[in-house]
Amino acid sequence: MFMAIDRRAAAETWLRTRGADGIDHPGGTLLAHLGRVRTLLAEWGAAGDVQLAGLCHAAYGTDGFDVALLPPDERPVLAEVIGPEAEALVYLYGGCDRGRTYPELARPVVTFTDRFGGGRHVPPESDLRAFMEITAANELDVVRHNCELADRHGAALAALFDRTRRHLSAPATHAWTAFASRSRPAT
Repeated sequence: MFMAIDRRAAAETWLRTRGADGIDHPGGTLLAHLGRVRTLLAEWGAAGDVQLAGLCHAAYGTDGFDVALLPPDERPVLAEVIGPEAEALVYLYGGCDRGRTYPELARPVVTFTDRFGGGRHVPPESDLRAFMEITAANELDVVRHNCELADRHGAALAALFDRTRRHLSAPATHAWTAFASRSRPAT
């Protein structure tokens, strides 16, 4: 527990030194968003490495957010701060080619396409589950803090997380089910 707290504090400091507290993001700054994602993951019972990965999930940018705090060829820098296991999850998340990978997410075995190098691989089930938890927490925070994005993408995201529930924890599934039920228009 002490080590995880130290790594979290180190990660928050590192994110500030990389300017995350000055980058606009739905709900304030990128740093505020990253902190909320980590908090959601903690509330859902995610392991410490998954929480650290959630806190740093946008370090290399993402397929949906092109601001990078660090180029992917400097992965050892982030690994030194949050540990190699958490960094590998950050790379999996940031490197995901969503257009090629998301259509496979409902399958039991998912092949990821790396947007940085174009390679394809099947991550271990534990990494896939961590990826899905981070994805669910990230997207939930975004739609909670941006009504326009919620209106435009909320229903499709809720459907995605319903189809992929085999890879999600019960708390993550419940959070998205609750979001979807509140977002439905009255009939």
